[in-house]
Amino acid sequence: MTVKISPISTPSGSMSLASAAPLSHCYDIKSADLPLLALLLKTTDIHAVETALKAQLAESPGFFDHDPVVIDVSALELDETCPVMDFAGLTHLLRQQGLVPLAIKGAEGLQKDAAQACGLVDASDLRVRRPMPQQAAPEPAQAASEPEPRVPPSTQAVPTLVIDKPLRSGQQVYAKGSDLIVLAMVNPGAEVIADGNIHVYAPLRGKAIAGARGNTQARIFAQCMEPELVSIAGVYRTTDKELAPEVRGRPAQVFLQTGPDGEKLLIQPLSA
Repeated sequence: MTVKISPISTPSGSMSLASAAPLSHCYDIKSADLPLLALLLKTTDIHAVETALKAQLAESPGFFDHDPVVIDVSALELDETCPVMDFAGLTHLLRQQGLVPLAIKGAEGLQKDAAQACGLVDASDLRVRRPMPQQAAPEPAQAASEPEPRVPPSTQAVPTLVIDKPLRSGQQVYAKGSDLIVLAMVNPGAEVIADGNIHVYAPLRGKAIAGARGNTQARIFAQCMEPELVSIAGVYRTTDKELAPEVRGRPAQVFLQTGPDGEKLLIQPLSA
């Protein structure tokens, strides 16, 4: 994989600027929060990026439709053969895929000049949001004796969307700003999305996307774990590779873990 799409955090606050000029009644300038995606580039090969990006977005068509993107080039290793990223080609590719490139992160010198020439704003002070590493996966032997850390209680009330009918292929449910509870089967080809956690008290055989707007603490729970795809905060895992016997078709949960090698999804059985 040559690209990774992750949520990033933007500054927030209540700062405002009201002009004292005669026309100040026309507008106020205020700070605002904007949910952004970060495209973390690991190669300058536009064709490789295109192939990987199309494959990832095909897993959930339209999910990132018209979302603003920050292009992060901090991990790129440039040399004399390719001293500058092809930002014109990259921004064109992103727009073709329904994304809106807005800014550049981690660029210096010629890279920064080339990016700004394509209309990208310097956003080097923005930080990519990472999941908290405290919830490291316990050893299998400890799983039965220490189940509590796996499901940290919420610190505040969160609205919940409840679906009590089966979801057929092609159907999609999105719980914006809330958790999602599904009381019936999620069939292959169906998609459940939530900004918070997803609970499926039935077989999960379609796609489940939790933490859709960057909540790295979100989790996916299913009474019968058989998904086509699971995702938390932009980190995806398909089931092309068969699930382990202890979770396939059994009660299980999905959560995000951070380690030395980066972020990965873990699927573990739920204790009785």
